[in-house]
Amino acid sequence: MRRTPIDISVPDLSGKRAVITGASDGMGLGMATRLAAAGAEVVLPVRNPRKGEAAIAAIRRAVPAASVSLRSLDLSSLESVAALGERLRDEGQPIHLLINNAGVMTPPSRQTTADGFELQFGTNHLGHFALVGQILPLLRAGRARVTSQISIAARRGAINWDDVNWERSYDGMRAYRQSKIALGLFGLELDRRSKALGWGITSNLSHPGVAPTSLLAARPELGRSQDTPQVRLIRALSARGVLIGTVETAKLPALMAATGPGTFYGPGGLGQLGGAPAEHQLYRPLRSRADAEHSWRISEELTKTVLPTA
Repeated sequence: MRRTPIDISVPDLSGKRAVITGASDGMGLGMATRLAAAGAEVVLPVRNPRKGEAAIAAIRRAVPAASVSLRSLDLSSLESVAALGERLRDEGQPIHLLINNAGVMTPPSRQTTADGFELQFGTNHLGHFALVGQILPLLRAGRARVTSQISIAARRGAINWDDVNWERSYDGMRAYRQSKIALGLFGLELDRRSKALGWGITSNLSHPGVAPTSLLAARPELGRSQDTPQVRLIRALSARGVLIGTVETAKLPALMAATGPGTFYGPGGLGQLGGAPAEHQLYRPLRSRADAEHSWRISEELTKTVLPTA
């Protein structure tokens, strides 16, 4: 089946500094390329320097005049997050766009971060929470737009408040949902606190739908030695243009969220699985202000990152 090309326009971003996590491949790399093409200076914090250098080369092939550079970041280590924060603060340049895009999904067994958190909760949510805390002065200086990439999985599920690190029992998919719900609650609460305290930051959410990204592919570092059956099916459906998106279309909701006015963007096709990006109502697990405030407090305690109250 031949797909009708789907794209969006990205405004001129000359003079803007953009930071994108998880941009060494897949849709994150596509986002970085589009922002660089729009004139932004793009910073790629990456865990794997080799993949990072390959990403830089790919961006420069597509955008020869791109202003793009690497920084070191492992979101599963608060020490690494703090080191990146210190380096960016030392550079002293305002940040105008931050896309919290990096993530891991359903390792075969429970794993933990360097700080002892359940890997998905620690990487997908707590790492990004701590990163925002580390660079908050730069985000305020740039009156930044912060976009947090959640997941269609966050439309159901809940935070396991009594055992957020899944130490007593472990369900990989429920833990993944929790990590994305927590990230979404954080993104929304960041926007509310910014408005109340005059930080000048705008924070919103996006999700990519379903596309053949590397999330469910072979990831030896997660203990996944081969591609999952799910990702093989997703690739087959995507190649045939059935229901779901492509890596190229999956990047568009985050780009629209990062450069537009809305609160929550995802694919506009059937079931939000694929299609052109559109604004959506918040998923039910994201609507509770009390849950957002509770999650914020827990995140501060776990990461020892206390954001200002003024």
